[in-house]
Amino acid sequence: KASQYALAFVDAAGNPLDGSKNYSLHLPPNIPVNNFWSVILYDDQTRSQLQTDQQFPMMSSQNKELIINPDSSVDVYFGPAAPEGKENNWIQTIPGKGWFTALRLYGPLEPWFDKTWKPGEIVVEN
Repeated sequence: KASQYALAFVDAAGNPLDGSKNYSLHLPPNIPVNNFWSVILYDDQTRSQLQTDQQFPMMSSQNKELIINPDSSVDVYFGPAAPEGKENNWIQTIPGKGWFTALRLYGPLEPWFDKTWKPGEIVVEN
């Protein structure tokens, strides 16, 4: 019935998100949504969706190809090229362009509000 958004503008070290770097975001098990969740990227200059070769710069629980870990957690990858074997959980970035992301929860459940469930930090992969 409602939605909640969490925004991230920096990585775990406090550095702005850089389109030339590779990152990951771990979404712990039991993502607290009644409907679905999504992660979407925005251009940090225009505040519009990041324009990439992908039709939409996003990942969603509605993606039938999404790789879900055995414990029901999900790892999302960001970078100019998909990590091998993780293409279905990858969102493309553009070298030389900054970005930020929104985790959108549609029909959020109590663990979101009481903060017993929290997304991981965005970490640099290499």
